[in-house]
Amino acid sequence: MDLRDVKEFLKDSFSYIFFIACIFFICVYIVGIEQVVGPSMTPTYLNGDILVVDKFSYIFGDVKRNDIISFSNSTSKYLIKRVIGLPGDKVEFKNNELYINDRLFIEEYLSDESITHDFTFDTLGVSVVPEGSYFVLGDNRTNSQDSRDPKIGFVKKEDIVGRVWFKLWSK
Repeated sequence: MDLRDVKEFLKDSFSYIFFIACIFFICVYIVGIEQVVGPSMTPTYLNGDILVVDKFSYIFGDVKRNDIISFSNSTSKYLIKRVIGLPGDKVEFKNNELYINDRLFIEEYLSDESITHDFTFDTLGVSVVPEGSYFVLGDNRTNSQDSRDPKIGFVKKEDIVGRVWFKLWSK
């Protein structure tokens, strides 16, 4: 092996290592792949759907109402839910209708059969979504463990992994 072969080998090795490092960086800091587990996001996402999660957008941007997010919590590794309440919002359900800050909010993404039982923040011991936190719900309201459950509660911004970008694969 002469000097030119060594240089070519190092050049090829560096390119390969650089490529692997870029893929690693993208997967850790830019995007992630997550699977929907359970029926809580039906009809939007089904059990077993594979989703691409944008981990980068919330570094410089704000979480918005209706964003579908992935977040971690103490009861499971990651959950996928829809953001309903932003910091300072008052959220309640009356007669299967959502009210945000006392104004009716139409949820076009829910199935016609969707039923949401009456709910107010009184059950969580607050009157509005706390600063730095979000109120999240699954789209299948009758079968979703979400912010209405004290085990989940409000989602803190630092627990948000990212925003669901698109569905990569469906079962």
